[in-house]
Amino acid sequence: MAKYKIEIKKSAAKEIKKLPSQDLKKVLVKIAALSENPRPHDSVKLTVEEKYRIRYGDYRILYSIEEAALVVYVVNVAHRRDVYR
Repeated sequence: MAKYKIEIKKSAAKEIKKLPSQDLKKVLVKIAALSENPRPHDSVKLTVEEKYRIRYGDYRILYSIEEAALVVYVVNVAHRRDVYR
């Protein structure tokens, strides 16, 4: 399987920087794992948009996949109460 490139939107990067330090490392590991497998067994395809979601504790990572260019775009990283707003 080909490796995917990870691109993080500016707004998502700001959200990642605001995470507590104990959660930050694990969220970054989850994001990095998307380069190997952009659709892990715990990912959920969102119904309204062409996006996927993975969880880490109370945080959600929303991303989209562009198959032709082999790119994963991280769109949003936030607490579960705020992520879909």
